[in-house]
Amino acid sequence: MQKTDTATEPEVQNTDTGFKREIKLFDAIMIVTGGMIGSGIFIVTADIARTMVSPGYMLLVWVISGFLTIVGAISYGELSSMFPKVGGQYVYLKEAYNKMVAFLYGWTLFLVIQTGVIAAVAVAFARFTGVIFPWFSESNVLLSVAGFDFTSVQLLAILSIVYLTYINSRGVKSGKLIQNIFGSTKLVALFGLILFGFLLGINETAIQANFTNFWGTTQSTSGTELIPPAGWALISAAGIAMVGALFSADSWNNIGFSGDEIVNPKRTIVLSMVIGSALVTGIYLLINLVYLLVLPMNGDPNGTDVMALGITYADNDRVATAVAEVIGGYKATIAIAILIMISTFGCNNGAILSGARVYYAIAKDGLFFEKLGHLNKNGVPAAALWLQCIWACLLCLSGTYGNLLDYVIFAVMLFYILTIIGVFVLRVRRPELPRPYKAFGYPILPAMYVILASAICVILLIYKPNYTWPGFIIVGLGIPVYYFFGSNFKRHAK
Repeated sequence: MQKTDTATEPEVQNTDTGFKREIKLFDAIMIVTGGMIGSGIFIVTADIARTMVSPGYMLLVWVISGFLTIVGAISYGELSSMFPKVGGQYVYLKEAYNKMVAFLYGWTLFLVIQTGVIAAVAVAFARFTGVIFPWFSESNVLLSVAGFDFTSVQLLAILSIVYLTYINSRGVKSGKLIQNIFGSTKLVALFGLILFGFLLGINETAIQANFTNFWGTTQSTSGTELIPPAGWALISAAGIAMVGALFSADSWNNIGFSGDEIVNPKRTIVLSMVIGSALVTGIYLLINLVYLLVLPMNGDPNGTDVMALGITYADNDRVATAVAEVIGGYKATIAIAILIMISTFGCNNGAILSGARVYYAIAKDGLFFEKLGHLNKNGVPAAALWLQCIWACLLCLSGTYGNLLDYVIFAVMLFYILTIIGVFVLRVRRPELPRPYKAFGYPILPAMYVILASAICVILLIYKPNYTWPGFIIVGLGIPVYYFFGSNFKRHAK
């Protein structure tokens, strides 16, 4: 990226908004990587493999997704250097368009994107805890009322959300400490998995099945011949498959939400997004390569062991667990369960820390409950944190958060596209604004992002209408809510 201003900012402890600048570059990278790596990389490869059929095309999906993620981070870097304020993407959309567009993003973020992710990741944490402590099981019903079952998994999921919210309400220093510990442990463990995979897990059967005809026709473990899609079918399949890969790497932009809490934000935000997204992209590619070296990609749904099931039919899509079983048996499976517990716990801490800052920014603009725009004595938006906690816990109880996440896939990508277009909009409308960092490869790379992401949206509109139109509805419902809040909470940002 092109640097146009080499001046640095002093490391101050407080801002004029009351936030404390305590997040440094390492902390920011841990927030980025910790937020990106949750449970997705351990399971979504199975679905991608079923869609793409060919090992080469399966890896290509991850390569393109990684490219989009890094280009998105580079493009966001220009916006974050221009507006290094709490609220991140909400602020960028407000500056590029207007308050209503920004509110619709914040509305969707609160209703399901951020809180839905928090709920889903908390449940994943609880489920994998059950591998070690079987008491935490969805079959262990603690309370049953009028057909509603409250399980031990839901209990642990809710307790983990409440605990992390409490930690973050004590100050950003507490939240970043949790993130640094779990984020760094997670990265070390993932590199360990990759290393053990290359050293101990290489399987001749898997290599023969996956690399003999890397891009073409392959055979399943049952001997069935499988032909990968071609032409438009290949493009549409890749667009559908990319959704899982992109969302496994999502949340790379969350660090921007905490702009007023970051030391030297004009430099730190863009560096942490680019370094973090590049690091996670590399890890994801290596892990998927390990999967292909250890397990046959195309398995048999009626297989009786992990090798016969392959990647495509791994038990409950838990590819990483199947790989661990091949490498080291039951003990390795336990190790993977612990790794996923660490991964999901750290991921949720980052999501909880970041999301509340957006609701704070919306409230400061007079478009949400006024109390959410206040900081507690520790310099954090405690009311926004606890409101986020309550709604995420309700989503855990509802059991519908998975569907809600599916519904907003299209909406999330739409807001990403709008934000990247905002780089072009602001170059034209406000050329006088200082840009400490300019998007590398402008206008080609940002334009490529917009084109590729738009193509994915079109594919989803055609082939996944059940997921796209509900996303439109959720976003659209925010319009009357915007006017309601706008008319009932008249107050300008300070």
